[in-house]
Amino acid sequence: MTEPKYTSILKIGIDIGSTTVKVVVLDEADNILYRAYERHFSKVREKTEELLNRASEILDGKQVRILITGSAGLGVAKSADLQFIQEVFATAKAVRSYIPNADSVIELGGEDAKIIFFKGSLEERMNGSCAGGTGAFIDQMATLLNVSVEELDELSQHFEKIYPIASRCGVFAKTDIQPILNQGGRKEDVAASIYQAVVDQTIAGLTQGRSLGETIVFLGGPLYYYKGLRKRFTETLGLDNEHAVFPENGDCFAALGAALSTDGYESTPFGDVLRRIRESVDDATHTNTMPPLFTSQEEYEEFCKRHNSNAPPKTDISSYTGDAWLGVDAGSTTTKLVLIDENCGILYSYYGSNQGNPVGIVLAELKKIYELAGDRIKIKGSAVTGYGEELIKNAFNMDLGLVETIAHYQAARHFNPDVDFIIDIGGQDMKCFKIRNGAVDSIFLNEACSSGCGSFIETFARALGYEIGEFSKLGLFVEHPVNLGSRCTVFMNSSVKQAQRDGATVADISAGLSISIVKNAVYKVIRAASADDLGKHIVVQGGTFNNDAVLRSFEQELKRQVTRPVIAGISGAYGAALYAKDTAPENPGLLTLNQLADFTHKARPITCKLCTNHCSLTINTFDNGRRFVSGNRCSRPLGKQKNDLPNLAKWKYDRLRSLTGVPGPRGKIGIPFGLNMFENLPFWHTFFTRLGFEVVLSPESSRSIYRLGQHTIPSDTVCYPAKLMHGHVISLIDEGIDTIFYPCMPYNFDEGAGDNHFNCPVVAYYPELLAANISELEKVRFLNPYFGLHRPKDFAKRAAAYFKGEFGIPAHETKEAARAAYKAYEDYKSEIRAKGEEYIKYARDNGKKILVMAGRPYHIDPEIGHGIDELAVSYGFVLISEDSIAHLVKKEPRKVLNQWTYQSRLYSAARYVCTQPDMEFIQLVSFGCGIDAITTDETRDILESGGKLYTQIKIDEITNLGAVKIRLRSLIAAVEARERT
Repeated sequence: MTEPKYTSILKIGIDIGSTTVKVVVLDEADNILYRAYERHFSKVREKTEELLNRASEILDGKQVRILITGSAGLGVAKSADLQFIQEVFATAKAVRSYIPNADSVIELGGEDAKIIFFKGSLEERMNGSCAGGTGAFIDQMATLLNVSVEELDELSQHFEKIYPIASRCGVFAKTDIQPILNQGGRKEDVAASIYQAVVDQTIAGLTQGRSLGETIVFLGGPLYYYKGLRKRFTETLGLDNEHAVFPENGDCFAALGAALSTDGYESTPFGDVLRRIRESVDDATHTNTMPPLFTSQEEYEEFCKRHNSNAPPKTDISSYTGDAWLGVDAGSTTTKLVLIDENCGILYSYYGSNQGNPVGIVLAELKKIYELAGDRIKIKGSAVTGYGEELIKNAFNMDLGLVETIAHYQAARHFNPDVDFIIDIGGQDMKCFKIRNGAVDSIFLNEACSSGCGSFIETFARALGYEIGEFSKLGLFVEHPVNLGSRCTVFMNSSVKQAQRDGATVADISAGLSISIVKNAVYKVIRAASADDLGKHIVVQGGTFNNDAVLRSFEQELKRQVTRPVIAGISGAYGAALYAKDTAPENPGLLTLNQLADFTHKARPITCKLCTNHCSLTINTFDNGRRFVSGNRCSRPLGKQKNDLPNLAKWKYDRLRSLTGVPGPRGKIGIPFGLNMFENLPFWHTFFTRLGFEVVLSPESSRSIYRLGQHTIPSDTVCYPAKLMHGHVISLIDEGIDTIFYPCMPYNFDEGAGDNHFNCPVVAYYPELLAANISELEKVRFLNPYFGLHRPKDFAKRAAAYFKGEFGIPAHETKEAARAAYKAYEDYKSEIRAKGEEYIKYARDNGKKILVMAGRPYHIDPEIGHGIDELAVSYGFVLISEDSIAHLVKKEPRKVLNQWTYQSRLYSAARYVCTQPDMEFIQLVSFGCGIDAITTDETRDILESGGKLYTQIKIDEITNLGAVKIRLRSLIAAVEARERT
């Protein structure tokens, strides 16, 4: 069959995205003659030329009109002197041509996510530098689960439950996913949860309060190829087949639109187009560079010799006879095992990816160890550490569990008894702690970001087509490592791409990334001003420091030599083995080889209904009926009663929720229960009750309340407590409340403890934002006046005028209600202080430690605090809040401007804790809180100057408490070690 001859001018649309190239060729009647969709692996010009060459039978000798579009297309268009069209116009052209009734478009690409609104004015909203919720995010998550993206999609279609997972960037999500896997969560559930995270990120991050309309078109490779992702979008948005449109060429729609848009442009011979693109391939400019890591092979060999001298003895397991001790480190991305002999020599070790199944890995390795040990070696004790500690301990009946910080200290002091600073960098976790007088002192842990960790560099290695080991070695001897700065992974994507466009080689980028990891660790996690802030005897651990480029960068940045044991990658497991050797019980409980032969493990997800937390539990069942429940915030799912130690956070929450409405002659008035209402509710409840209103509170916060208002949130970077307010307001409307009161309050009560008494800007003005973004408020009466409760006489006067105008209430009634409200507020504050005294006395009478959980009033909301208070109480603390003790110290000037009421309490409480030997302090911080960029450093300075440990816990919408447990247990271990010295 001969090919038809085309004498007319052909149309070419090329869409060059962040990860793929799409090419569409149309004839004069707009029929598709050729289409292609392939990944470019950062070689955008080469791949574009390749795809065009494949269409040469159609295009050779033809005149063509061509338009290039896409996030990476502008550079190609400029260097090749070809026409460019902005992708929103290209996509809009295709949508209007094929789906004219579309209200909006949701398009997901490799690293780009966008929504285009058609009804009303044409508007595009696009993700910034963050690739969370895109194809690259899905790729990363598939790698984490050790499956292909196709397998991930298939798994997602067999889920039973959805876990809450962050998707604003891959490293946040990994922090949420890994503990689920380590605790036995099903991959099917995790896969579907990953897709749900993409949906939530797109809706919350890009709609920003604007309605998507009825008919939505879904475009881009991920939405074209992944059926599970399609299902999560359609179910979440409540769309049927008629209103959810997935076009036949949805993966190439922007390229199709570009081709359709070529009408009116001058034609060019195809050969000329191909030549221009080919000649633009090697276009390069100057790149910002840094000094080399090593200048010679000899320098590198001396470096290796120095570090390789720090090694434990190795013993041949096949000939050794005697006692042994086992250590396991079930880390965030890897599983490590070490078996040591009587002299602390290593008989056996293992280091590998946990492949989303740490139980299976440990099972296989234990069988191997028993087979090698035979009857000659008796395992006298075992210990486990890491994210999967509880699961592995329960699965294999291991003797001991210990927090990672202590495990790593055990290993570090074995190699350097004078160690005064330890830094461990793993796949996603970074743990740094100072050692003072032989005990752990200050503790630093990375938050939900792993930009200074191993997964950071591994992500880029794979994206560039290399395995991590090969990639790391590339940069050792390059003359000009590229300066990529120190930013998070997804922000770094753009830096790497720019460096490639500027002519940097993969080796230059490899060295630059190694240096970037170190800068992130030193200046973002540790926040060191100089090397002296760390110490003189520094031990580095973790698999990331097996990378010589990272280790060299670390020494260069600190301008001093450090100790890296040869076993850096398995330090946690080695430390656990040492701990087992020192403290194992007389009768070890580790499963025998015969028991392992019958070992079984099944995991089943459920949602606990025993309290309002509604924890996502995983029920792990092993042979002989052994069981382990993970994901719980309290002991009730385990068949136990809640710990009855005093918990002031819970008392305050229950006290506020008890303020129910009393039916009154003036009807109902709704109050959204969030933000500063956790501070001011006793005031407003009394005020409106005295005025004859029935006060109706919005329901308790929950994930469903958040999703109820998710589509109206205009900013994904605002704190979670603020995001929840959208759902609280809508829930009141859905209940039929036609009058909602939520005032703007720039000032809080003046407690005389600071330089001023502001509310933070979010708390102060959020009612204005709600009014502007929640269209449902147009159906009800939304009262959001400006009031200042810090001036009682002025408030009474202003309130009298306002409520007379709104409801015709006589001024004397309003003023009387105001007097009663101020008294109710003062009584509530007195109750808190009295409860604080009562709980402190209880702790001291019963020999219990006291933990001050300091933050904002709304951090006691169980949906916001995620049960951290209950977790702390389960560890044996009596828990009180900062506002129960802040009044016990006099005002004192601070280094920073102390102008917010909540923060003034924070500083005062920290100062008071420094005077109490039986009190410890943790600070809760909301992600997105700009003010806490100031308060965290100031609070740390107060506590450490007073000889106390500083522990910070950042919280957002994700409920996983794995990192919180590490912090609390590290605090407990550090306090115990300090008391022993």
